[in-house]
Amino acid sequence: MSNRRNFIKTSVLGTLGASTLISCKEESKASAIAPETSVKKGSKPLIISTWNHGLPANEEAWNQLKAGKSSLDAIVAGVGIPEADPKVRSVGYGGFPDREGKVTLDACIMDSNSDCGSVSFLQNIKHPIAVAQRVLENTPHVMLTGEGALQFALEEGFKEENLLTEASEKDWKNWLEKSKYQPVINIENHDTISMLVIDENGDITGGCTTSGAAWKMHGRVGDSPIIGAGLFLDNEVGAAAATGLGEAVIRTAGSAMVVELMRQGKSPNEACKEIVERIYNKHKNHKDMEYLQVGFIAVNKNGEYGGYSLRSGFNYAVYDEENGNRMEDSKFKMTWDN
Repeated sequence: MSNRRNFIKTSVLGTLGASTLISCKEESKASAIAPETSVKKGSKPLIISTWNHGLPANEEAWNQLKAGKSSLDAIVAGVGIPEADPKVRSVGYGGFPDREGKVTLDACIMDSNSDCGSVSFLQNIKHPIAVAQRVLENTPHVMLTGEGALQFALEEGFKEENLLTEASEKDWKNWLEKSKYQPVINIENHDTISMLVIDENGDITGGCTTSGAAWKMHGRVGDSPIIGAGLFLDNEVGAAAATGLGEAVIRTAGSAMVVELMRQGKSPNEACKEIVERIYNKHKNHKDMEYLQVGFIAVNKNGEYGGYSLRSGFNYAVYDEENGNRMEDSKFKMTWDN
């Protein structure tokens, strides 16, 4: 096997071990893979975000909305909770570092006017989503990256701090000693946190933040800060956001395609499912396929929402007035033992 093959294989293993691998042994394969027949609809305002760390993120975002804050501010405050939580190992402070021991962060945010802000390959700033908001509000650009993003953050009053926690540094040093990736199935269910918000007026806002793939090459950027890949919205139609292996999402402009399918009349769940199927068909003979996981969440202007993933294990948090804050399991195409 070539060095490139080994690198890609182990890189994806490292990513999934630190993020998206979850148990599917207790699930009923038949019921879990069965097509979604009902359309889920929540009351407005509505918040939907990825993974279990979406629960505290939703809670904070909801409180911000109820306090009269804008949807942008609510998203920044909401996803800022996992960004600052060292126990969430793939978002912000405490995230797994790259192979050089550097924690590098990506984030983007988008409002109902289609104005965007994004940062990529940002180091030493705990809340990249807040910097992305400043890019949207205070610059003529969409994306700033690397040293330029850091310089901008410092000029905006953000403070540099070490984001590599003792736990992440220990894990990184263990990885250096073993020189191989070992997925920790059934333990970690963390990944990018993406959040979509519909306010009381029906206007839509979205955000995405992550520390990216564990042990990635220094300089690697995933889908999370890329408008159209990790996040996309059209306030006349709806919004979508992604989680999982960013390279697969980038190759297919995943979130933008979900929104376009909703424009054609598909429900959020149907649109997510179709793009997951497209990713599967594009990657079924790809070198990444053995370890590939991708999931999408989506909402439309009617307050309908949904999610779908390639493999089992993906879930998302939903908050509305009628049903409160809860976790919902996503339908999926295949289990990890397929």
